[in-house]
Amino acid sequence: MGTRRDFIVATIGAAASLSSSSGQSLRFSKQSPLIAKTEGQQIQDRAEDPRITRARLSGPEHVTRNATVAELGADGTLTVLAKGTNEWVCVPGNENKIGEPPMCMNPMGMRWMMDAMQGKPKPTNESPGMIYMLCEATQRSNTNPADKTSPAIPIGPHWMITWPFDAKEYWLPTTVRDKGAWVMFAGTPFAYLHVCGTPWDGKEYNEGDKAVWTMRYTRP
Repeated sequence: MGTRRDFIVATIGAAASLSSSSGQSLRFSKQSPLIAKTEGQQIQDRAEDPRITRARLSGPEHVTRNATVAELGADGTLTVLAKGTNEWVCVPGNENKIGEPPMCMNPMGMRWMMDAMQGKPKPTNESPGMIYMLCEATQRSNTNPADKTSPAIPIGPHWMITWPFDAKEYWLPTTVRDKGAWVMFAGTPFAYLHVCGTPWDGKEYNEGDKAVWTMRYTRP
């Protein structure tokens, strides 16, 4: 599907061409990354729209404030709710359904997500993608991306690097946890690095700060 640059240009170019007063949908297909179609219903870019608010909470504010906000259909249709000016797309999801969390994706993250949703044998992103899910999430399995029936697994706020990390090679865990990181879907083509929290967790070091040793040991 062309280069990463071609994908970004096609994705954002199609979204930017939409009028804020004429809701349209964008559908991924094998022939073209995006196909625009008229929805026939006007969708206004309203700050009070809870879908827009929820979508923008899924990632860091300096990314989401200029992102395109769109609803994502199971068939890959993107119904634009608010036009953006950067390459990111945020979706509000459906918090009443397992596996449909609010999230914010860059182009390669979106391609990975679409491949997973459409049941492709392996992802087609040519470089690592980024997906934020800072509103938490639920999903069916930690090991099988195609699982549609298992009980829900609660996942805390996290972000994802969608690239095939080898857990054994890098000595990374493969089990769900509430802190740290692990490789989800380990051993499958959709294996990726799952990082709990946000990249801004913890205290920030500034030039001139002094290091203070805080580690302590206790006897069992």
